[in-house]
Amino acid sequence: MTENLREILLGVVGAGIAAAVGWLARTYLWRRKLHRKQRFLGLPDHSECVLVVNRDAGTSDWAVARHDVFALLELSAMIKDCGAHADVISHETAHQGFGERTEFCVGGPVSNRRMAAHLQSLLPGVAVNTDMEPGPDRGAFSIGGERYALENGTAEYVLLARLTAGQSENTRPVFLFCGQRSITNQAAARYLARHQTRLARKYGLGGDFCLLLKVVNSQAYGPDVVELIADVTRTATNPAPAATGSRRARRRGGDTGPSQPSATSA
Repeated sequence: MTENLREILLGVVGAGIAAAVGWLARTYLWRRKLHRKQRFLGLPDHSECVLVVNRDAGTSDWAVARHDVFALLELSAMIKDCGAHADVISHETAHQGFGERTEFCVGGPVSNRRMAAHLQSLLPGVAVNTDMEPGPDRGAFSIGGERYALENGTAEYVLLARLTAGQSENTRPVFLFCGQRSITNQAAARYLARHQTRLARKYGLGGDFCLLLKVVNSQAYGPDVVELIADVTRTATNPAPAATGSRRARRRGGDTGPSQPSATSA
């Protein structure tokens, strides 16, 4: 009886130790995963971030498009998981620099002035057609000499970027969701939520990137079917080749008169 009792006690103690070790291991892995997520998003515990919302370009009143609201909800869930707090502000009142707080900027340059400023300073290699008149080039992206036209409901493009402007490792990132339509902004936010682990593994916890995504047949599939078209980080973060070539031509030729065409003239 004493021997059996000893075996039972040893079994119980062994099971308890195994359960404790398993719980500690799971807790360690969960905390490690959370810490990596917080570093990638720039959202440590109890930190503050800002969600910059745009205005619905289809109305004269101040309103946020339905799919942009859904994009904010996608982002809010990630922020909550990191134990951070979000401040939602209008693009018209976002008069601040970047780097002190993580920023999530949603919307194209037409509906979001803050996005227009970010494109100019952080993504000079990207040109967005902002014409308000209907036409085949309306909303088209131009990146590295390639043109990505909007095909409403069939093929729509969005830029998903994480940028720190080359500052220190402690600088909080700016996330850009610059789409041709509001549904593409939601698609980019969902893509980030689903693939953040893979993106962090590929680009590092503090790495910059700019991805061109294509939303396929949104009229049937909504924001769920997304294709990665290209990593355009290097092209997007450097000035357009035409502008660079023009500057080089001016440096070689000195003060060129108006009658002398530049090296990039057709």
